[in-house]
Amino acid sequence: MPKTFGVTLLALAALAAGTPGAVADSAAAGFPSAATASDKAGRIPGRYIVTLRQTATDRREDMEEAVTEASEHASDMGAVVHHVYRHALYGYAASMTPRTAAALADEPQVQSVQQDRWVRATAQSVPTGVNRVDADLSPTAAINGVDRRVNADVAVIDTGIDASHPDLNVHRSGGVNCATPLLPPNIDLNGHGTHVAGTIGALDNRTGVVGVAPGARLWSVQVLNAAGMGTTSSTLCGIDYVTQHADQIDVANMSLGGSGTDDGNCGRTNGDAMHQAICNSVARGVTYAVAAGNAHADARNTAPAAYDEVITVSALADFDGKPGGLARPTCRADRDDTFADFSNYGADVDLIAPGVCIRSTYPNGGYAIASGTSMAAPHVAGGAALYRATHPTASPQTVKSALQNAGSLNWSWPSQDGDAVKERLLRVSSF
Repeated sequence: MPKTFGVTLLALAALAAGTPGAVADSAAAGFPSAATASDKAGRIPGRYIVTLRQTATDRREDMEEAVTEASEHASDMGAVVHHVYRHALYGYAASMTPRTAAALADEPQVQSVQQDRWVRATAQSVPTGVNRVDADLSPTAAINGVDRRVNADVAVIDTGIDASHPDLNVHRSGGVNCATPLLPPNIDLNGHGTHVAGTIGALDNRTGVVGVAPGARLWSVQVLNAAGMGTTSSTLCGIDYVTQHADQIDVANMSLGGSGTDDGNCGRTNGDAMHQAICNSVARGVTYAVAAGNAHADARNTAPAAYDEVITVSALADFDGKPGGLARPTCRADRDDTFADFSNYGADVDLIAPGVCIRSTYPNGGYAIASGTSMAAPHVAGGAALYRATHPTASPQTVKSALQNAGSLNWSWPSQDGDAVKERLLRVSSF
């Protein structure tokens, strides 16, 4: 049976509005079940994210010192600090009582105190996708069965990557495990992250599958654990790590999403710490590809898909890697070469890419078939890696524009698309 994957952030605000969170497995991470420990918006009792104020005159060194002092101050008040953020934003995540949280919120150096929330893996989804986006025609990908590797670094913010897989070039000394810190980052007890990683960069080595950017260096940034669960704070930890290594990491893939909106001000107006962190990470030069979501709804109510600073990707149902809509369905019922019947849509979607019945790498040297916008986004992350390999100084906005300009309208529409805009299909033959 085909695997079904994806990631849903049970966001930092109500399901209709708010900012995203991340979810962790209760057994592996020590967290209670989201179904019993949180409300419908996914808020986690007793867990908070504290963001510090920063003025135009505050130096980075001063802010890093302030973060240390603030987290120590919270500990003195009885809080248990889980993560400290010094790169994508300044602040920390901790367990504390509501009274302590309220007291901290009143302190002048504190910008916001928001309750932590759950995030979980959610998708439905082979190299038919690699064919459909013309990666096999890319001079940089140079797919011909000879193991020449694309010179780019891609962070997979997900359930981890199985570094022992022979078809993947995983950075052995890099990566971080924010979901289960006592375990190394280069493992994947769920499978979602390893599947995403293969679509991005599986080796062109005549075995298994090949990715869009074969052999790209993959960084395992684990924010979700064995059950595909994590927290907002663990996700922020991952973004913080990527930002810390922005001089090395070119692209980050986030095949996760959940309730939230874009306030048009990088999260400064609605107190969305994840939006602030991604904006700061993008400002450091990291291009983010994210899944649009699998609710067949407007992506404007899904985060991080709603954020303007990322490349939001919807899913195309394609069963043969070719245009024309002539193929019969394989692993799931849908129409060939049309908008996937589960995919989110809307003005926030920047590109469409194959996301149905995608074959890719899986833990323990295996391969699996899966569907979802979680499978579509890594095609775009691979495309971004190809572009950065030949344009190493390109900004995230330049990368986004290049991918959109190279895109094709050669797919059947409107089919299941829920809006009046036909987004461009990823095409990387010119990269």
